[in-house]
Amino acid sequence: MTERTSLAPHILVVDDDVAICEMLETALARDGYVVVTESDPTKVEERVRTGHFQLLLLDVMMPGQDGVETLRRVREIDRSLAAVMITGFPSVETAVQAMQLDALDYLRKPFTVEELRATVARVLRKRGLLRAPEKQVLLAIGDVVRTRRQELGYTLRDLGVRADISVSQLSQVERGEVGASVTALYRVAVALGIPMKDLFGDL
Repeated sequence: MTERTSLAPHILVVDDDVAICEMLETALARDGYVVVTESDPTKVEERVRTGHFQLLLLDVMMPGQDGVETLRRVREIDRSLAAVMITGFPSVETAVQAMQLDALDYLRKPFTVEELRATVARVLRKRGLLRAPEKQVLLAIGDVVRTRRQELGYTLRDLGVRADISVSQLSQVERGEVGASVTALYRVAVALGIPMKDLFGDL
């Protein structure tokens, strides 16, 4: 899948089994995550450099370069990327090595979609990366309003005058702190010269 910008968490799935990659992508995309898959572990470092991921799902047993070595190389690039190891053959040694590299959890094959979803949600929540849907909508609107306002060269005061909304309220909307009424959002969209639906970005 091609990477794209979104407020949803970005997840990189690494498994040499293409069928498993596709299954994980399908299951997680249904929950609104942006999912990128990679079946070649030697390409993971470049993916991490350019992909802006928040979570790495990494198979342990892969030919050529196993999951622990792949995670070790990832840690040279990104120490904060949340990682979950996937394995059908768990061992104490592998678990210790993975935890030393700050892997946050394990998924043992075979696992159900429910177990996958619960593990991903738990890890993202622990990292403060899983937001309530309402918050995600507010942040999306704020991002669109701010970006469009800046493209037009408007200050908050300029937009406030055009949309008949206070600077204080506009500032809160742009930060995703409060929701505006439908009427207020309509006035903002008109002032920005965009259809109201465009305020919701990719949601």
